[in-house]
Amino acid sequence: MFCEKITLKSGQTRWVCVADGPPDSATGRRNQIRRRGKTRREAMNKVNEVIRGFEIDGIDQRVGKNISFDSLAAEWISTYALTGVKRNTVRIREKEINILNRHIANMPISDISHSMYQRLVNELSAQYARTTVQGVNTTAGMIFKYAVRDKLVKDDPTAGVIVPRKKRTVEEIESDPIEERYLDTNELNDFLDVVLKHGLDLDIERFYLLAFTGMRSGELCALKWSDVDFEKNTIRITKTIYNESNNMREYELTPPKTEGSIRQIELEEEIMQLLKSHRRRRLKIKLSFQHELEEYHDEDFVFCRPNGYPFIQKNIGDRMRRLLAYTNIKKNATPHIFRHSHISMMAEAEIDLATIMERVGHDDPQTTLRIYTHVTKKMKEDASHKISTLYESTLKNIDFRQSQ
Repeated sequence: MFCEKITLKSGQTRWVCVADGPPDSATGRRNQIRRRGKTRREAMNKVNEVIRGFEIDGIDQRVGKNISFDSLAAEWISTYALTGVKRNTVRIREKEINILNRHIANMPISDISHSMYQRLVNELSAQYARTTVQGVNTTAGMIFKYAVRDKLVKDDPTAGVIVPRKKRTVEEIESDPIEERYLDTNELNDFLDVVLKHGLDLDIERFYLLAFTGMRSGELCALKWSDVDFEKNTIRITKTIYNESNNMREYELTPPKTEGSIRQIELEEEIMQLLKSHRRRRLKIKLSFQHELEEYHDEDFVFCRPNGYPFIQKNIGDRMRRLLAYTNIKKNATPHIFRHSHISMMAEAEIDLATIMERVGHDDPQTTLRIYTHVTKKMKEDASHKISTLYESTLKNIDFRQSQ
C-alpha cells in the first residue's frame, strides 16, 4: 500500500492511500483502490475496508452499486421465462415487477436493505390485497436470490420479511359469506334448466360437463377426444389452454395449474351419452370442411370451432353471462363457480373431503374446506329439522311436568 500526504486548495492536509484490489471481474484489468483520510491510519483503514468488501464471499460491491433494481429484474425475468414456466405465470411475474419498479426501479440493488424493503412491503399492503403483496414479495425474493447466487449482493433483503395481515371488519366478513362462492342445488338446477331452454350451440355439453366434473374452464377448452374413455366413463385432465392474444390460432397447451390437477374423473352415464352425441355431430362437421377443402385444424379437440380450432375461456364466460340473464341468480357467477358448486354437490352426497379434493384437482384447500364444512353443517341442521317434522306429534306428547 502506498500512502502520501497532500495539501488541499483550502490549505488543509489529507492522507491518500492506494492499494491493489481484486482485478476487474469483466476485463481482468488492474483495479486500484484509492481513499482519503484526515490521518494516514484513517486512509489505510478505508482502503482495507473496501478490499475486505471485495473479498467477503467474493462479492464485488461496485457491481451492486452500479446495477439498478429494474435492470436486475429485467435480466432475471428473461432467464425465468426460459425455465419452462407457463406464459401466464411469466405475465403475472411481470406485473409484480411493475409494482416493485414504481418504487425502487432506479435504486442500486446494494442499497436495498431489509428494513427499507420491509417498509416498502408495509406501504404496498396499504394499497393492495394481501395475496397481491405476497405475490410481489415472492417475485422480489426470486430476483434477489438470483443476485445473491451471482454474487452481486451478499444478502437477500426479502429474507424474513413480514407481509402484514389486514384485519377484516365485521361488515367485510358478513358481506363475503361462503354461500356466494357456489350455486346451491336450487340455483344450479335453475341455471341448467335455462341452459336446456335457451342455450346456444355447445352450451349444454360444456356447462353440464363443468357442473358435473368441477374442472376449470381452461381444462375444458383443452380437452381432446383422446382424453375421453367411453368404455370406462372417464375423462383425463392433463392440460389447460392459454391464449394471451385471444387469437384462435395463437393458443398454447400447457400443464394444468398444479401437479395435483392431473387427474382422472369418472362421469355419470348421461354426461357420457351427451358427449357421444356431440362427437357424432363433430365428425360430420369435420368431413364437411375437408370435403370443401377449407382450412381445418385437425388437433382432435372436444370443443372447437367448425374449423377445428379450440375455444378459449372468454367464450365460455360470455355464454354464461348471457344465460344468467334468464335466471334469478343474483350471485357474481363466473365459470369458476362450477368448481365450488361441484364441491357442494359432492359434500351433499356425503363424499369424504379427501376424495373431493382429489376429484377437483386440489383447488384452494381453504375455500374447499369452507364449502365442505358449511354444506355438511347445514345438512346436520336440516336433519334435525326433518326429524322434528317427521315426529312432530310424538314430540308434542311429551309431558314435561313429569320430568320436573
